[in-house]
Amino acid sequence: MKLIVNVSKNWGIGKDNGLLFHISKDMKFFKEHTTGNTIIMGRKTLESLPGSKPLPNRTNVVLTRNCDYNPDGVEVFHSIDEFLKSDINKENVYVIGGESLYRELLPYCDTAYVTKVDATVSNADAFMVDLDSDSSWKVVSESEVFTEKGYDFKFVEYNRI
Repeated sequence: MKLIVNVSKNWGIGKDNGLLFHISKDMKFFKEHTTGNTIIMGRKTLESLPGSKPLPNRTNVVLTRNCDYNPDGVEVFHSIDEFLKSDINKENVYVIGGESLYRELLPYCDTAYVTKVDATVSNADAFMVDLDSDSSWKVVSESEVFTEKGYDFKFVEYNRI
């Protein structure tokens, strides 16, 4: 599995169940990587998407403990074990959030695509594990620095060692 995330300098990823940054070049990067693949997310992440609807041209999977949760267009699993035992090809799965799902599925991921925004968001309430401080991950590529909406950012790819 892979994960894809947009983080602030302090590895913040969200505030009040929304993204910290809305950068069109990052949204395009996300779409290019995930289209045609499977994305897995928590219930709150699905509900934060436009119209609380699954993203088009992807297999949308939600992991939730709520056994009554059954939105249209989404495969629902109630545990990581249940998901891992499914016949979904894990090679083409992208973890897209939120915080607890990133933490729970990180041990199963071998690649991380991180958009690093050069800004600190002091009121962020959801965070990603700091891969720079985790000795089991290494940077394998970094893009040039881009600027959009007053933010400098770059795309960084990590691989599990």
